[in-house]
Amino acid sequence: MAQVVGDSIIKDMKALTYEGPYRVAVREKPPPRIEHPQDGIVRVTAAAICGSDLHLLHGLVPDTRVGFTFGHEFTGIIEELGPRARGVKKGDRVVLPFQIFCGGCYFCTRGLTSCCENTNPATDAGTGIYGYSHTMGGYDGGQAEYVRVPFIGVDAEKIPDDVEDLDALPVSDAFSTGYQAAEMCNLRGGETVLVLGCGPVGLFAMWSAWAMGAGRVIAVDHIDYRLEFARSWLGVETLHLKKLDLITTVKGMTEGRGADATVEAVGCEAAGSLMHRALGIYAKLEAGSPEAINLAIHATRKGGTVALVGAYGPPMNGVDIGTFMNKAQTMRTGQTSVKRYMRHLLEHVRAGRIRPQEVFTHRMPLEDAPRGYHTFAQKRDRCIKVALLPAPTLH
Repeated sequence: MAQVVGDSIIKDMKALTYEGPYRVAVREKPPPRIEHPQDGIVRVTAAAICGSDLHLLHGLVPDTRVGFTFGHEFTGIIEELGPRARGVKKGDRVVLPFQIFCGGCYFCTRGLTSCCENTNPATDAGTGIYGYSHTMGGYDGGQAEYVRVPFIGVDAEKIPDDVEDLDALPVSDAFSTGYQAAEMCNLRGGETVLVLGCGPVGLFAMWSAWAMGAGRVIAVDHIDYRLEFARSWLGVETLHLKKLDLITTVKGMTEGRGADATVEAVGCEAAGSLMHRALGIYAKLEAGSPEAINLAIHATRKGGTVALVGAYGPPMNGVDIGTFMNKAQTMRTGQTSVKRYMRHLLEHVRAGRIRPQEVFTHRMPLEDAPRGYHTFAQKRDRCIKVALLPAPTLH
């Protein structure tokens, strides 16, 4: 049955769909509908593939159902609004935080929108997230031509006229997450910050650490081209994980102590043993490997801080909590409360201090999303991040 979205009649739309572990496809689905008075419908103009989408692709996140649409990083144009949506209007260009929040509960009113009580009430695991399995509310994501946006008047951030979509897109997650990671390091100026992972979140954490006064930023990865990108884009020192003993090397660079703060921007895709991966995929007991967390603990000095922003799913085993406790460290973590950073980061973009779209080494139409996923997952063609550009067909 045809549906009116804005001023257009839409029969079906194209959307990425989950087909099972390691398999996604672009298929036709019914377009979203207004389901709540504060909903909006957004026509997607750009979406991104996130590193944490790979956890879904690889079967590491429970309750990811066949036919589900991924995508929690997207920009778009408002096509339709529910009768109680306020603060935005049809035709507005917007960028959406990756999490969905009500704006009025205990946590939202305290700025912790990533802990909203009302958009994923079935679990204490966190708020609703676009395109991130039914564990996080079952909301279809933005790797599609259209997406339903709950609480659009509260959640959406208008994109300034002088900011391009692809510069606003990382503010929805990767840039905000990297910025919060650096903020959680509690920098006062001059510190040595170690960043594990040269993916988009790690890169934005490096930029943010410099912006907050770090005296030295050291990036770690096991892929040469990602280390090269970090050096050329951000001027950081780099260490190749597989070519040295990381902990010994970092201590040798820091008078035997370790980094003042470490950002763990890898998560459950860290290389670990076959047992770790089996526990995650088949038993759902452990989402990948604890390797990155343990490296962060050992490479950080006593009394230092570990900022954990890498994504994990089911409960972890094998974390060296004893060393963490004995070194009197602080670990700060959590999904980023994106909304509180969006306007500030867009101002950095407008001022010319950073051009976030430079992380999009690959840009392709939505129809090529499966190729984009596998290019990103397998680190082909020097891929840092993939942008998907939907082109809705109106009927």
